[in-house]
Amino acid sequence: MNAPLPLPALDEVRAHEAEMIAIRHRIHENPELAYQENATADLVAECLQRWGYEVHRGLGVTGVVGTLKVGTGTRRIGLRADMDALPIKEDSGKPWASKVFGKMHACGHDGHTAMLLSAARHLAATQRFDGILHVVFQPAEEGQGGARQMLEDGFLDLFPCEAMFGMHNAPGLPAGKFAAVPGFALASSDTAIIKVRGRGGHGAMPQHSTDCVVAASSVVMALQTIVSRNVPPLQVGIVTVGAFLAGDAPNVIPGEAELRLTVRAFHPDVRDLLQRRITEIAQAQAAVHGCTAEVDYQRRYPMLHNHPKETAFCTQVVRDWLGEDGLLPTEPVTGSEDFAFFLEKVPGCYVFIGNGVGAEGGCMVHNPGYDFNDACLSTGASYWVKLAETYLKSA
Repeated sequence: MNAPLPLPALDEVRAHEAEMIAIRHRIHENPELAYQENATADLVAECLQRWGYEVHRGLGVTGVVGTLKVGTGTRRIGLRADMDALPIKEDSGKPWASKVFGKMHACGHDGHTAMLLSAARHLAATQRFDGILHVVFQPAEEGQGGARQMLEDGFLDLFPCEAMFGMHNAPGLPAGKFAAVPGFALASSDTAIIKVRGRGGHGAMPQHSTDCVVAASSVVMALQTIVSRNVPPLQVGIVTVGAFLAGDAPNVIPGEAELRLTVRAFHPDVRDLLQRRITEIAQAQAAVHGCTAEVDYQRRYPMLHNHPKETAFCTQVVRDWLGEDGLLPTEPVTGSEDFAFFLEKVPGCYVFIGNGVGAEGGCMVHNPGYDFNDACLSTGASYWVKLAETYLKSA
């Protein structure tokens, strides 16, 4: 059987592919959680300094920004990759599997970092652009808001950008193909913690108690009506109760139950509606059963909004390089991504690169068996090169 043809990539990028794969495997073997990406940041900073970038460290605790100025152009862009791992025990069976128990790169951030490093190396060596390039290696994407922290630490004051661009691998999409959704591409992600308080007592004498478990159960069922009865049918809303915590003995009625929710939306008005109705329903349902409810609603990641001009630019870069076959039709994704914080401040676009279909692409992200597809590394790096050189085109 003939070996599969390599995915498309620039020859000069492909020339150092083996080294970049080795870097990816090194990062994968040594995963670091949010705001602990010290060794990863050291590796990134060392590479960038060796290749001639001006390196800044410490934004967002462990973030790294490399700046390369070429020519006299004043246009400025930022390319971003995330670096953090997840608290998951790896079960991929790969030779480069995590060496750190209970931590792994289950979302491909090791691949994202390696792709951007590969592009950074090529762009520094060739310098076929005119302007200012910022390569941004961000910590703490996985639920800890590293992008927001970098912004609060003054990222845009130190590194103003006309536009910013991000990329994420996508298992289930053909390897090396690209997709970009204009407008709201990923959902907001909020967390609601509902504490239902009653009066505990003996399970054999419920008449002397106010049962918070029954009240919280009513809250769970009533929450299911929000999307079906309150959210406009052509809009998207998700209310998921992921945890129900109450008591630890069969014959004791506890005094408190806790519900933990994840809440998603694609439109600011729907996001507001979900927050209001969750609070109203929790308090009303608790009161029906003689209990009280306290709702701690935490707004975490906003909707990720791909700006029209920049999204058209990204898709044209792919089209000019790979033709129409390089682009895939896709729909908004109900996952979330903290690159959304950058896109609230600066126009830009977040694209997906296919990680492969079936066995080639492996399982979905956030799974113990996941691994980034090395065959995509040079393709993703070449996309970054094409994008930067096109945006910062030499005179």
